[in-house]
Amino acid sequence: MPDQNAVTLSVNGMDYRGWKKVSISAGIERQSRDFKLDVTWRWPGLVDEIPIRQGDFCEVRLGSDLVLTGWIFGTPVSYDSKSVNRSIQGRSLTADLVDCSAVNKPGQWKGQSIQQIVQALASQYGIKTLSQAAETTKLTDHSIEPGESVFESIDRLLTLSRLLSTDDAAGRLVIVRPGSAGRAIDRLQLGENILTGSADLDFSGVFSEYIVTGQRSGTDDSFGASASEIKASATDPRSARKRVLLIHESGQMTPDLAAARANWERGSRMGKALTLNYKIQGWRQSNGALWLPNMIVRVVDGLAGIDRDMLISEIEYVLEDAGTVANITVAPPDAFDPEPKDPHSTRKLKKGGKADNFEYLIPADWKPGT
Repeated sequence: MPDQNAVTLSVNGMDYRGWKKVSISAGIERQSRDFKLDVTWRWPGLVDEIPIRQGDFCEVRLGSDLVLTGWIFGTPVSYDSKSVNRSIQGRSLTADLVDCSAVNKPGQWKGQSIQQIVQALASQYGIKTLSQAAETTKLTDHSIEPGESVFESIDRLLTLSRLLSTDDAAGRLVIVRPGSAGRAIDRLQLGENILTGSADLDFSGVFSEYIVTGQRSGTDDSFGASASEIKASATDPRSARKRVLLIHESGQMTPDLAAARANWERGSRMGKALTLNYKIQGWRQSNGALWLPNMIVRVVDGLAGIDRDMLISEIEYVLEDAGTVANITVAPPDAFDPEPKDPHSTRKLKKGGKADNFEYLIPADWKPGT
């Protein structure tokens, strides 16, 4: 039976295994996943040449599972009198969207959906796109700003509409909905599979009111103050005292987009305050499936005061001296909710319970998993 944790790097028709150290990272707020693979030889002996060069196309698999498609970016080497260490470093195909400038000509779109504009931006570098979110309404206008990267231009679009973009194992740009990777079979539970855990539980970035202002170009139907003075706000009764944050949004703004941004800031900031980091043994769940970013997972951690569904926002597969471990970052799913409606308009505050110390910070209509 093949080793389901064997790490295979495929380059130029050749498969390479036997790595001593491995780090592969992916996350729903990252546009490009990356990897680093290390192998060491000891002197005396023949030091094999690895025929891999910067710029080579590559694929990385864990067992039979493809986890990354991209390019080799680095081949560092270090050595001393006893050993030689060679590393192979690479990133997803979508790395070019992070590094490279937006060069579309003309660099302006009118009356097109976010998905259409994202596809146009990514296609300049041969990157395929996939959307797991419904087609957005047509935007009045979007223009490339001088000197910005493709990802920066895409990020401005997605921030306004509360969508997320990331990459997948095939190296495509994916517009995702939180939790679209499905529900994990196993729990993350203290005393069972959690080796270490940490949580800042820092609420200094949480406010009682978020005010978003902006403007847009005038049209025949919208001009004067209605175009130049866009404003929306969202309150958060979970903040016990008055704390106001004013955000001035660049780009073409509408009242709906301003309201969506205010709601997004509220959910995102609370989510960051409740972010937890765990190290667990192994890369796979009890059914053999990999732990994946954007999965919903039940977290039971009495020390952090958490017993609820959380979203895996980032994961790192690591091979080290202690064996295979996964570093997992989780946060409340509503911190990444792309829906433009106000999720707190009718909520009622709850009192904290013994199972979850932060139950009063969950929206009243949130449905916990079983």
